[in-house]
Amino acid sequence: MDVAAFVEKWSASGASERANKDLFLAELCDVLGVPRPEPATGDPARDRYVFEKPIPMTQEGGKVTTKRADLSKHGCFLLEAKQAAAVGTKKSGKTQRGTDSWDLAMVDARGQALGYASALDEPPPFLIVCDIGYVFELYADFDGTRRWPAFPNAQNRRIYLRDLAKHVDTLRAVFTDPLSLDPSRRAERVTREVAAQLAELAKKLEVEKNPPEAVAKFLMRCIFTMFAEDVALLPSRLFTEGLEHHWITNPRAFPAAIEGLWTAMNEGTSFSYFGKLLRFNGGLFKQPTGLPLSKESLALLLEAARRDWSEVDPAIFGTLLERALNPKERHKLGAHYTPRAYVERLIRPTIEEPLREEWENVQTAARKLYQSGKEKDARAAIRAYHAKLTQTRVLDPACGSGNFLYVTLDLFKRLESEVLALLNDLGERQELLHAEGIRVSPGQFLGIEVKPWAKEIAELVLWIGYLQWHFRTYGKLTPPPEPVLQDFRNIECRDAVLAWEREELVRDEKGKPVTRWDGETMKKHPVTGEMVPDEKATVPEYRYVNPREAAWPQAGYIIGNPPFLGNWRMRTELGNGYTEALRASYPEVPDSADFVMYWWHHAAALVRRGAVSRAGLITTTSITQTRNRRIVQAHLEEENPASLVFAIADHPWTTAKYDQASGGAEVRTAMTVLAPGQQDGLRGRVVREFHAENGEVRVDLDWCSGRINTDLTIGANVAGVSALRSNLGLSSPGVKLHGAGFLVEPKDLQKLGMGSIRGIERHIRPYRNGNDLAAHSRGLYVLDLDGLTAEQVRAQFPAVYHRIVERVKPERDHNNERYRRENWWLFGRRNTELRAALRGLSRYIATPESARRRYFLFLDGEILPDNMVVAVAVDDAYFLGVLSSRVHVCWALAAGGRLGIRHDPRYNKTRCFDPFPFPEASPRIRKRIAHLAERLDSHRKQQQASHPSLTLTKLYKALDVVRAGGTLNESDKNVWEAGLGATLLSLHEDLDAAVFEAYGWPADLPDEQILEKLVALNAERAAEEARGIIRWLRPEFQNPSGAQAATQTTIATAEETPDDEEAPAVEAQKAKAWPKKLPEQIAAVRDRLGTFRGAFSADDIAASFKGAKKADVADLLDGLAAVGVVVSVERGKRWKVARRRAVS
Repeated sequence: MDVAAFVEKWSASGASERANKDLFLAELCDVLGVPRPEPATGDPARDRYVFEKPIPMTQEGGKVTTKRADLSKHGCFLLEAKQAAAVGTKKSGKTQRGTDSWDLAMVDARGQALGYASALDEPPPFLIVCDIGYVFELYADFDGTRRWPAFPNAQNRRIYLRDLAKHVDTLRAVFTDPLSLDPSRRAERVTREVAAQLAELAKKLEVEKNPPEAVAKFLMRCIFTMFAEDVALLPSRLFTEGLEHHWITNPRAFPAAIEGLWTAMNEGTSFSYFGKLLRFNGGLFKQPTGLPLSKESLALLLEAARRDWSEVDPAIFGTLLERALNPKERHKLGAHYTPRAYVERLIRPTIEEPLREEWENVQTAARKLYQSGKEKDARAAIRAYHAKLTQTRVLDPACGSGNFLYVTLDLFKRLESEVLALLNDLGERQELLHAEGIRVSPGQFLGIEVKPWAKEIAELVLWIGYLQWHFRTYGKLTPPPEPVLQDFRNIECRDAVLAWEREELVRDEKGKPVTRWDGETMKKHPVTGEMVPDEKATVPEYRYVNPREAAWPQAGYIIGNPPFLGNWRMRTELGNGYTEALRASYPEVPDSADFVMYWWHHAAALVRRGAVSRAGLITTTSITQTRNRRIVQAHLEEENPASLVFAIADHPWTTAKYDQASGGAEVRTAMTVLAPGQQDGLRGRVVREFHAENGEVRVDLDWCSGRINTDLTIGANVAGVSALRSNLGLSSPGVKLHGAGFLVEPKDLQKLGMGSIRGIERHIRPYRNGNDLAAHSRGLYVLDLDGLTAEQVRAQFPAVYHRIVERVKPERDHNNERYRRENWWLFGRRNTELRAALRGLSRYIATPESARRRYFLFLDGEILPDNMVVAVAVDDAYFLGVLSSRVHVCWALAAGGRLGIRHDPRYNKTRCFDPFPFPEASPRIRKRIAHLAERLDSHRKQQQASHPSLTLTKLYKALDVVRAGGTLNESDKNVWEAGLGATLLSLHEDLDAAVFEAYGWPADLPDEQILEKLVALNAERAAEEARGIIRWLRPEFQNPSGAQAATQTTIATAEETPDDEEAPAVEAQKAKAWPKKLPEQIAAVRDRLGTFRGAFSADDIAASFKGAKKADVADLLDGLAAVGVVVSVERGKRWKVARRRAVS
């Protein structure tokens, strides 16, 4: 059967859906040239393409109700079929096609399909709603959010049977290869290819002696001209044919000709024989300067013009264009850009979720109003939402080339498309809205960007994205209003966090301007080959007069990706003057905070004041570290707090596979979204990372909900604990050299006087860093000249003096800090406090600051620890045992931050040791813990001595595999045998049991309960200390006078609580008054939905409100089911909340 015969046969069909659907769909498969559905076997694993696909709906108590989807193909689509009455006919129980009631019936059918799909563990990318013999509606979910928006957009979601011949390829792809219809896939490839061509052209134009800025502006005008040609804003092939037939053959004519074209575009006047052009204006063509191009350059431009510019993806085009046009960025063109999925992952909870929730409520209200005969009120509610949408503004205060703003614009336009489609379904013509100029426009999307080129690219990207949506909505026959481009002045080129009255040059004592490295220009080191700062690329240092916090334009939402710059790099890259002015302008922000936190602080303050609905920002993962977490804590815990409603503490951002090859580095980020008031939030945790075909790092995430703490966790608030006085003064990172010349190999000891000069042994000490502990000790020594002047070193140890003058002083002479320049023979961080604590100890406890797996060991008292080793100044093995136990390791992993490209757990003494409440163990248990710790420490050292290749990193990796019930590979088996892993495991198990007994807790507590108990115990100890009861860990050192000796008290444990003690009864929630207005009623019902875990009835919800009628609540639940918020389990009787993901 061909398409025409199929259309003719089924256009005349009637009867019922059940009588016709299987034959209709089977013959549709024949027309599409795809296999028909297979016979059902009753085995879900085998029935992947069948009619009447069973969909289990689980209710409370494990009860399962089975629904049936009309047709389903695993991995492709789920289809829900209906059959309405033809226009002009009346059939009992059927809506008539072409009426408002039919449109709403199709919405309800989509809601039914949404309910089926959301119940599946692996839902398909497409949903199809079919009115047999009349129309197919397509909805697609390419990003895994389980929302299935209209495909390709709401206005064009319907394929009428009469037009089937035009859409055979699309429907065939839905049946066989649905992901091929994802528009982002082709757009990404086209965009990369276009950017590469532009980079080549830009490079050639610069070689031809054109200034880079002139080249960039010229190419941006060319880009928009090529785009305008391909979307019919200009006459077909105007620019391309000009290149092909006129300008390549006569290059001299090009500059004047292109200036004539751009002038006509700017003014809306005639150009050559093409007649009057649309007026573009907007500033892009205000200066229509054409560059003289060679024949070769014109050929490259022609090659670019032959691309289909209508398919360029603005979400990534801006970044690639910035790299193509900027000579300093061009080397990154092959690097990985920020994937759109990452951008959407933040935009959804920040902006889309609240806007879409309001839109779902409006749809539900409009449905209720329409069914009540209030059609005008229904349309008015929808138009009011549309008006609000067109007036909502979004700010990106670090907008770069505009990718976050464009993706947000795309979201707004998709929502607007749905709004206009529903208005059209309810009888309101789109042309009227278009004529009135009521539409989402680029002027709503505000940006602040310090780079002029990036600012102009951001404006271009927004306009391209906006015009793409215009033609998707209205087609090429309806041009946008003139001027096509408008200068909304929505992107500001300025500093986003600091304002000042003027800049003044900083001059030295001779009046010469002081300069610094420009913060971005790199060169290859002649010896190492690594990229290092180019000392010849300098800029002047400035003093900022009257600095102050910069103001941001008013907006409803804030979104963005501020610069990743650690606090230690701010002076180097931003300059001393800027850094000092910034810190002085933000007294609430600690000087130790990273640069990005100034944006975070500003956004949080706006949220708390109610000036902004939500703010979502990307930061580095260091937001959870103490220096930055203080800012988060202030905004979450002070008066009029904000809440974190979304957080991912550790997320990939750029890919080392691409970026490291081009001078970049892998970056790990955190995502946070703030909202006013106290609210629960959604926390994501990356559980798997993998590379897609295009090199993009994709992730799988686990989600949990609850109150998000300041360290971006949910559950026990480990970040909110207090440092205990009992622990203070004992733990610290080691010394920080700031000069590799201090290190000495054993073979050089004798040359320096070791063994021949009296007293030198006190100043040449064994030295260990984190890798020495984790892997193999290098056996290095360090020149520790603490307590000596330079003159004393020269007089007493001349060989040592010579060495540090030669190997340390040259580097120190260029150090930014005055102390380190002037005291060049001393360590950069001497750590006098730790030295005092270690004095007199024959051994102390140590752990690497950064390590995949946490372990503790004793070091000899003569060894000086590096700053990447955290030392605990106690020699009692009891403390080594407690620190080595599962209780403390669980605490350390939760409390510590993360560090480095591998994002290894970090042992921060302020967070991990100082607040940790040690158990008050009985003498018997204390002795057993100490004994087991001594055996553990000696066992590991003995095995390492017997097997020099054995490292603690490898040994504990194998131990983790065995603990998890995994299988050791050959390499791990060798490690296990060398380390006598079974003995190690047994020692740890016994030690864990003894430490749990010391606390009085069960040994099988899950991690979350361990943390809860430790947080509670910390609070109890802090309260004791406030009363003067301090349980010193090392009283002879911490409290030698005995002025505040600990008072021993009994700590109640969980086991001591009487079994028959009842918890206080929870007061029954009082029923609230049922709102009078429909929008508030819908919001009230939605708020109540979160309290149900299984299925619920209208009675269950109505009982929560005084004056609520069951029938009204049921109507609202049916409306929410139509938009996918809930799923109908028993039609009109019971519902359950739909399984949807807030983000992909």
